[in-house]
Amino acid sequence: MSTLLPDPQILARIDRLELEARQVVEGYLAGRHRSPRHGFAVEFAQHREYAPGDDIRHLDWKVYGRTERFHLKQYEQETNLVAWLLVDGSESMGYGSGTRTKYEVACSAAAALGFLVLQQADSVGLATMADGVRAFLRPSGQMNQLREACRVLAGGPYSGPSNLGRVLHELAARTGRRGIVFVFSDLLDDVPDILAGLQHVRYQKHEVVLFHIIDAAEADFPFRHMTLFRGLEGLPEILTDPLGVRDGYLKALADHIGAIQAGCRGMEIDYVCLRSDADLGHDLAAYIQKRRGRQ
Repeated sequence: MSTLLPDPQILARIDRLELEARQVVEGYLAGRHRSPRHGFAVEFAQHREYAPGDDIRHLDWKVYGRTERFHLKQYEQETNLVAWLLVDGSESMGYGSGTRTKYEVACSAAAALGFLVLQQADSVGLATMADGVRAFLRPSGQMNQLREACRVLAGGPYSGPSNLGRVLHELAARTGRRGIVFVFSDLLDDVPDILAGLQHVRYQKHEVVLFHIIDAAEADFPFRHMTLFRGLEGLPEILTDPLGVRDGYLKALADHIGAIQAGCRGMEIDYVCLRSDADLGHDLAAYIQKRRGRQ
């Protein structure tokens, strides 16, 4: 991909929406998201005993009336969100049966969410993945971060196999303070490895959203005549009658997706399917609105 820009039609769908963290996050700036640190603003969290030098404006006189001891009201501070965009750039992501490859769908979705996050004065970081971390962009809240992210994304997809589980382990250790992690991948890896990598990211206290990028032909298997399937990521070519393998393929795909969805539910990870032939702006807007409805 020589150039990459956010799709204006997708941006128009999500431009008026807001993306908020559903769990506490950590940040350096004041913002709209709850922080694990306590201060004296926004939402009540707890009391603590008064100490010399504390601001007496936050004394709780009702508590003093009951206990004759001075206690301060503490509140949860709001903070800025750090959103990580982790994009699978392995060779299989370069497949596309229609006008867009899976990688182009992933990049368009990542760029749109990056724009949304930056527009609300939060920060965006980026990593592209294949058999390892191919590019890593530290978080920034400047709007030119989107241009830099698009430049990095334009370098993919890459040749060679994926190793999503192992790469997620590596990135879990590099993403730092808790925030929200968006993963964009076709998930063509062993399910236990994928779930172990996601669990490591969750262990770092991040909220995780998994976007499963799937091509329409992969999902529907519309092939009817003798077909030569070209292997990717080191796999061989296979010449076969698709009608003879269709039922088995669709069952294996459903089992694969079902196992990932079950693992995500167990870890409180949002699973979102993005098909290459669907209206990407509509699907992203629907997810953000559904997400806000659960807050």
